[in-house]
Amino acid sequence: MVTALLTFALYTGASALVHWYLWRRLVHDTALGARTARRCARALAVLAVLPPLAMATTRDLPQHIGRWIAWPGYVWLALLMYVTITLLLAEPLRLLVGRGATSGRTPDGARTEARTQKVLAGVTEPGRGTPHDDVPGDMPGDEREHPAEGRAPTAGPARPTRRAVLARATAVTAGAAATSLVGHGMRTALGPPRLAHVRVPLARLGRRADGFRVAVVSDIHLGPILGERHTQRIVEIVNRAAPDAVAIVGDLVDGSVGHLGRAAAPLRHLKSRYGSYFVTGNHEYKSGAEPWIEEISDLGVRVLRNERVELPAFDLAGVNDLTGAEHGDGPDYEAALSDRDPERAVVLLAHQPVMVHEAARRGVDLQLSGHTHGGQLAPLGLLASLQQPAIAGLHEIDGTQLYVSRGTGFWGPPVRVGAPPDITVVELRSGNSRLSVPHL
Repeated sequence: MVTALLTFALYTGASALVHWYLWRRLVHDTALGARTARRCARALAVLAVLPPLAMATTRDLPQHIGRWIAWPGYVWLALLMYVTITLLLAEPLRLLVGRGATSGRTPDGARTEARTQKVLAGVTEPGRGTPHDDVPGDMPGDEREHPAEGRAPTAGPARPTRRAVLARATAVTAGAAATSLVGHGMRTALGPPRLAHVRVPLARLGRRADGFRVAVVSDIHLGPILGERHTQRIVEIVNRAAPDAVAIVGDLVDGSVGHLGRAAAPLRHLKSRYGSYFVTGNHEYKSGAEPWIEEISDLGVRVLRNERVELPAFDLAGVNDLTGAEHGDGPDYEAALSDRDPERAVVLLAHQPVMVHEAARRGVDLQLSGHTHGGQLAPLGLLASLQQPAIAGLHEIDGTQLYVSRGTGFWGPPVRVGAPPDITVVELRSGNSRLSVPHL
């Protein structure tokens, strides 16, 4: 409970700063008028709470309750991100226009623009009857200066300043861009994962294993939005591919066994010649790793906890996620890889791609990973690439081949931009032929 409160407080503080920036650019700068500005401010205050509330609470709530918080909170988070990015990209233009407007104004013009801004915001000056009393309008100049006896001066609607016009155009552009990207991203994220194929040559792979096919599934992320039907769809895609083995490389869940056990149940129907295997991801340790390890084992999926199994002509090993170290259950490469036949190829299941550096030092031929979601929300993949040696696809790192799946689910927003979900059938080939580019 304390952790949830601290998480909520941290996320709320960050959210408040971003929403203040949105208020400045979308409300204050656009000069919408006092009444509209107040309504927009109240709406932004409510929206600012939704993403932190979703991130801090939904993992601990039953699915049927959590989804009512997760859907609005996470969809708004995605919209918020792309609106903010668009506004930030427009900042140089805003500064340029503001500098030009300042350098080209006379003192009288500056006073007129200031009064116009007040009118647009619905603010009156002391001693003036209405917000429009002192703003140039359509009335001829002599009538404004010498109104007819008994007739109050009138003025037409105020003309928005260049800054206000630019702010409004930017706001419309940001809203349209964000809505378009998020709409497309939701269709991608909630649609079926693509089935990809990649051939990976391993010099030490025995002939008996030539053509061995491993279905790599990662980052299913069962939670408040994705449930049993999502798992069932994944199982159907994997079974149609008819692999020799299935490798689930972490982040199956975002919640407890009590809340999500039914959502994971279809995994018991996975079919392959040599079985299904699982290693923990960082989200398992946030969701109760021990109960989930028991549950996954009961579903007929073997959990490789720093251990390996011998398959025809190669070894399949698995290590716990790095996050497990905080719970006394971290990766142990020595336990997983020691005392094996050095003539046999070894394929390692490890959730995070960054673990490949240690794998390479121990002579691993191929590491299968997930964790990155392929970036999930472009351009966030740039941030992921600062932490991981690769975010998607097949790479060679320190002499070890690394394949990173984009994953089948999502974390947070039900949105994928530039990173469609996938399930990959990795075909192992004996020999030293060049790496094969995945194809869909």
